[in-house]
Amino acid sequence: MIDVDLRYLTTLTAAVDEGSFGRAASRLGYAQSTVSQHIAALERAIGGRLFDRPGGPRRVQLTPLGEVVLPHAAELLAKAGAMHAAVERFKAGESRLTIGTFQSVSNTLLPVLIRMLRDEFPSCDIRLSEQEAEFPDLSTVDLLFYDLPIDDPGVEHVKLLDDPYHLVAPRGRFPDGPVDLSELDGAPMVAWPPDCAQPALEEELATNGIHPRIVFRAAGNETVLSMVRAGLGSAILPRLAIQAADTTTGRDLSIHALRPQVAQREIYLVRHAYRTPSPLAARAAQLAAEIAANRASGAMPTR
Repeated sequence: MIDVDLRYLTTLTAAVDEGSFGRAASRLGYAQSTVSQHIAALERAIGGRLFDRPGGPRRVQLTPLGEVVLPHAAELLAKAGAMHAAVERFKAGESRLTIGTFQSVSNTLLPVLIRMLRDEFPSCDIRLSEQEAEFPDLSTVDLLFYDLPIDDPGVEHVKLLDDPYHLVAPRGRFPDGPVDLSELDGAPMVAWPPDCAQPALEEELATNGIHPRIVFRAAGNETVLSMVRAGLGSAILPRLAIQAADTTTGRDLSIHALRPQVAQREIYLVRHAYRTPSPLAARAAQLAAEIAANRASGAMPTR
């Protein structure tokens, strides 16, 4: 392996283009002696003369060995330039970002985040992966929105917001205002499948002696709410899920605070603790925290 300084290759190509060491020095901003030193050092590294130096005003000429070296020098310089440009684009946010998400975030926080990232970094490559698994695969994402802390020392959590639960009921099922949990004991209930944050909610209800009668489980927010609209039962959903479905009080549904309030769902932004984030991933995490703070200050309309 020949150890060659890229500066020497730059000097070589300049000397060939200009035809003299003096004009190459002027082009590069060097003293002529520096050009001579670069060429001499390159010749030592290569192991032979690269230029015939006729002296006087005549152009320097490449030796046969120089003719062999020159195209490789040009190729190496082009690759180094391409690498530098790629690094600068990476630092400017022009890289790939893969975000893991789930449906409530996908329809509320995430669209705002993507628009802001695209405004700042028009050439960024954003990929999304919706994960509803209890044990998400962090190896495939740079950032992950998740509604549970992950008990792993290799995982870094940033809490984005608390997501309070509300009761969504068919219009007229309950009077306006908060609903006592006791009224839900034995009541028909439409619910999410027993994964992610749902088991913690049902365990808390049971701890308070509340055992709703689950009549249907579905992962989709729209499906759960459509069954509530149909009168199949009520549903306890976090605020983001209700907002994600663009549901407010209206002709078919009413939204109620719970009394006493159950523990709020917590939304986290998760990443590998020991993996250095790209500038784009770091900026995405910063923006996500700002968006979540703004979202958390908003109130849920209830009756």
